[in-house]
Amino acid sequence: MHMDRRYDTSPKLFIIYCSLAGFTSSWAISGLLVIVDLVSETPPGTFFAVIGTSLGFNDPTTAQYVGFVLHLLTGITAGNIYGQIALFWSKIAPLNPTHGSIMGMIVGVALWAVLFFPLATYVIQPRLDSLILSAPNQEIQGISLHFHQLYFVVIGGSFIFHLIYGAMVGFISGRMTELGIFTKMKTIGKIGAKGVSP
Repeated sequence: MHMDRRYDTSPKLFIIYCSLAGFTSSWAISGLLVIVDLVSETPPGTFFAVIGTSLGFNDPTTAQYVGFVLHLLTGITAGNIYGQIALFWSKIAPLNPTHGSIMGMIVGVALWAVLFFPLATYVIQPRLDSLILSAPNQEIQGISLHFHQLYFVVIGGSFIFHLIYGAMVGFISGRMTELGIFTKMKTIGKIGAKGVSP
C-alpha cells in the first residue's frame, strides 16, 4: 500500500489565517506611516495622534497610543471579517498567495470605501478644522494646522495604503493556506493495480 500524506484542512482556518495576516499587515503599515511622518517632517506617530485627537483625546501622547491601538484593532477585525466571508464565498478565499493578494486588494479597497473615507470626511477632518481655533494646547493646534490642507493627500495616500494592506493580508493568509499552517496531516492509503503496494 502506498501512503500519501495530505493536509486535513478546514475552511474555518481562513478566519485564523486572515486575522493573523491582518495583525501582521497592520504592523507593517504602521511602519510605513512612521516613514511618512519622517518624510513630511512631523514627529513619528503624528498620524495616529490625528486619529486619537479626532476622538477627543487632548494629550498628544495619549492620542498617539489610542490611534495606534485602534489602527491595529481595525486591521485585525478587517482580516477576521475577510476570513468569515471567505467561509461562505469561496471565490474570494485566500487559497494561495497570488489569488489571495488579488482578493485582498479588493478587500482593502472595500475597507477604504466603507470605513476610512467616511470617517476621514465626516469625523476626522471636521474635528481637525474645529481644533484650529479651539485647540486645548499648542501641540494639538499644530497637528490640526499641519493636516488642515492635506485632506486630498491623506485620502489618496490612504487609498494606496489600503491596497498595500489588502495585498499583504491576502498574500500572507494565502501562503498560510498553501503551507497548511495549524493543520493536521492525514495519511491516505492507495491500492496498486496488481494488489497492495508497499
